[in-house]
Amino acid sequence: MSLKEKLLEDLKASMKNKDSVRKNTITMIRAAIKQKEVDQRIEVEDDDILDIISKQLKEKKNAIEDFKKGNRQDLVELTEKEMEILLEYLPKQLTDEEIEELVKETIDEVNAKSMKDIGLVMKSVMPKVKGRADGNRVNAFVRKLLQ
Repeated sequence: MSLKEKLLEDLKASMKNKDSVRKNTITMIRAAIKQKEVDQRIEVEDDDILDIISKQLKEKKNAIEDFKKGNRQDLVELTEKEMEILLEYLPKQLTDEEIEELVKETIDEVNAKSMKDIGLVMKSVMPKVKGRADGNRVNAFVRKLLQ
């Protein structure tokens, strides 16, 4: 079953169960998928869907910070629930130790010596962690290990 089909099945189930948060979150994902298909005139694959979900997860993290600044705890809780739902569709997230190990291996592969090589390292490591780690977390480890 493709990710697109799974989203449709989960949408139907959430409507039957009257789970509005899950329904709204899945609808948001499906709308983003449809938008990409219309804009680029393509049929999206599972990798593209993972990119879309990762992007939405990143947006939600940024939104939580704004909601906390505005003392909107109700919106913080709602957004956290939405993030949990988004994470269900992504591969298992990497731990800090796993990210650090991947970054070390990549630094050795590309013979990176200084902070000047950060772009080269990031370009090589990001495809390895696709959908399993946030780019900001990876970047922090690259910076730490190249200093």
